[in-house]
Amino acid sequence: MGTGKSPTDIMCFSVFRPIPENVMSDTQPTSSHSKTFFLLSAVLGVVLSTGLYYVGAPSGTAVSTVHDLAQAQRIQKVGMVQLKADQKDRPLANGEGVYKAQCAACHGAGVAGAPVFGDAAAWGPRLGQGFEALVNSALKGKGAMGAQGGGQFSDLEIARGVAYMANAGGGKFEEPAAADK
Repeated sequence: MGTGKSPTDIMCFSVFRPIPENVMSDTQPTSSHSKTFFLLSAVLGVVLSTGLYYVGAPSGTAVSTVHDLAQAQRIQKVGMVQLKADQKDRPLANGEGVYKAQCAACHGAGVAGAPVFGDAAAWGPRLGQGFEALVNSALKGKGAMGAQGGGQFSDLEIARGVAYMANAGGGKFEEPAAADK
């Protein structure tokens, strides 16, 4: 307030103050050259790294594999339609064939709480629910077991597989027969 200079003059003076002549002279050490080299090297490194990231690494490297995996996950299918042959075009599978193809992976070893094939103690409480309840559980899924209906086997064939497994565990169910036409 007693300086006689406006705030604009003070700002211009502090921002645009003249560079002393000894800074630009040849007598100064070359540290400014090394600083410039370091700065240019850092900028070049950032530009090359960014380019490699966005353009992609050579195929088969870890970077490209991770990038390809991330891209595949972003564009994966949400659903799909599968056309299958008419069930009339092939003979019906028997219960043992359905068990071996569809059920043995889990029920053979008792995976995720599945009752083990042939274990009467594990199958006993389930057999008390009745054959229809067992088939319904197989077709629609129960617990960790996913729905088996609509897959490679018809509902009738799944029912045959259920009868085969239940009978091995102490049940007395007949294997369902094909409906007469």
